Amino acid sequence: MKGLLLTCLSTMILFACSTGEKKTGDSSEVANPSIVTAGGTLTEIVYTLGLGDRIIATDRTSTYPEKMQSLPSIGYRNQIKAEGILSLAPDIILAEEDYLSDDVLDQLKLMDLEVHFFKKPENPTETKTLVSELAALFEVPERGIEINEGIDKDLQILADYLADNEERPSAAFVMARGPETLFVASEKTFAETIFNLAGIRSSAQGFEDFVPLTPESLVTMSPEYLVLFDSGLESLGGIEGMARIQGIKETKAYQESQVLSFDGHYLSGLGPRVGQVALELAKAVRNK
Repeated sequence: MKGLLLTCLSTMILFACSTGEKKTGDSSEVANPSIVTAGGTLTEIVYTLGLGDRIIATDRTSTYPEKMQSLPSIGYRNQIKAEGILSLAPDIILAEEDYLSDDVLDQLKLMDLEVHFFKKPENPTETKTLVSELAALFEVPERGIEINEGIDKDLQILADYLADNEERPSAAFVMARGPETLFVASEKTFAETIFNLAGIRSSAQGFEDFVPLTPESLVTMSPEYLVLFDSGLESLGGIEGMARIQGIKETKAYQESQVLSFDGHYLSGLGPRVGQVALELAKAVRNK
């Protein structure tokens, strides 16, 4: 109990030194409220709504647009500390559900900071819902409608393309953090969503989430294409470095140089550009 009181006291002192006044917890009383975002998709949507100049700090997943990377970083999930956020004196904190720990949230609430949690989209419908929610929060509903109309337009272009290209190549998404840390994505992941949108058959079936990738599973799946994040491919030493992974050489994907990589947030964020990245992937696996 003594430790908790000391933590709360130090947090209150830090906040007082940072702002000189206590927040009311109501952003509607603040003109042009400053924003801290925790979640790359939230950051992208807020920026696309025309509110990028209000964002004063982001988390490590907020890599788009590139200028967001020059802002102070609050860290990533369990690394995020309340003191770091409070020192920035934000008016509003936007975070993905379950992104902040209970301890951090308790400290933020203690200071009456306005915190909003949002579900990370798992499909384009949820993307548009999130856009509408954020547009309503910041009272720019017209801009939200414009963004959602753009998403619908991109998805229609994708649908038209797939209607003229009905073949469904197979692919596997590999999450790589070096040659010793490899996982393959299956059901109930962003990869399943993007593959379905792009008209791709997932070679990884019969399990959920991400599971360790083994040489045996690679040979069994035998995907026509392998898809990775740019950072994951780099961690393996590029396409040449992938040859050191057991089982890779036996796949059609590697034998025919059909290894694709995309920016991590672009591929997995399911933000306003979801239709664009799905179309890019659809064309890449059809070489058109």
